[in-house]
Amino acid sequence: MSATISGLGMSHQAMTGASMYMPPAQKMFDLFSQIDTSGTGSISKAQFELAFNTLNPPAGFKAMGSDAVFAQLDPKGTGAVTKQDFKNGMLQIIAQLRQQRNESLTQASTPTPAQTIDTSLDGLNQLGSNIDTTA
Repeated sequence: MSATISGLGMSHQAMTGASMYMPPAQKMFDLFSQIDTSGTGSISKAQFELAFNTLNPPAGFKAMGSDAVFAQLDPKGTGAVTKQDFKNGMLQIIAQLRQQRNESLTQASTPTPAQTIDTSLDGLNQLGSNIDTTA
């Protein structure tokens, strides 16, 4: 929260002593509480879909789609997700998305054999054009 308290320029965070760093598990529990609007201690698929469409999830989650994310949060297929299942599922999804991102970065930075050959041939062509054959 960035609002100032009593015009003193102090944020709510500074006044309450809240840390700027919040452990991932706490972030998950806070998000769970936002989605569990009924306060039952579990999230229905309808609650999850509403939150998914209104809370602007990260791009990786959007790419998966709400059905796929909910399926991972509810691996038993009960139709409801507990707080612990939510935390565990979200951490698992985040780990998967990080691994996919790292793999795509590695693949993007590693030249294919064809790219390596093309680069080598270009280098040889440039070398050949720089050699003075008139001597």
